[in-house]
Amino acid sequence: MPIRGLDHVAITVADQERALAFYRDVLSAEILWEAEWRAGKLPIFSARVGGNVINIHAAASPGSPRAENPTVGAGDLCFRWDGPIDAAVRLLAEKGVAVEEGPVRRPAADGTWGASVYFRDPDGNLLELLTTDGAGEAGW
Repeated sequence: MPIRGLDHVAITVADQERALAFYRDVLSAEILWEAEWRAGKLPIFSARVGGNVINIHAAASPGSPRAENPTVGAGDLCFRWDGPIDAAVRLLAEKGVAVEEGPVRRPAADGTWGASVYFRDPDGNLLELLTTDGAGEAGW
């Protein structure tokens, strides 16, 4: 099969400016297409986080094509974290982002076990940082 993976995911937000600031400042996202978005040439901008791209759609603007029932806060995204989970928890605390749950033991997509910490973006989308750095050791 010629499919090799996902190119991007899309989320719907109430305030694109607020989302841009959050993803850039908290997750160190590289913002793609910002100039085109600000110039009104694109209805979205993209946030590259690690090797992943998230297209950020505004709930108030019609964009085509898009999800049939775009809903603010319906996203649930997990990012792989390279490093100990305690470092992820510290980063969130430094950025003033509340941890909703974790660290907790969770399975990763590659079949290993890891540790996750859950939090939310300003629109209520559930975000997860998952590491396998030391998380698969006995006793975790």
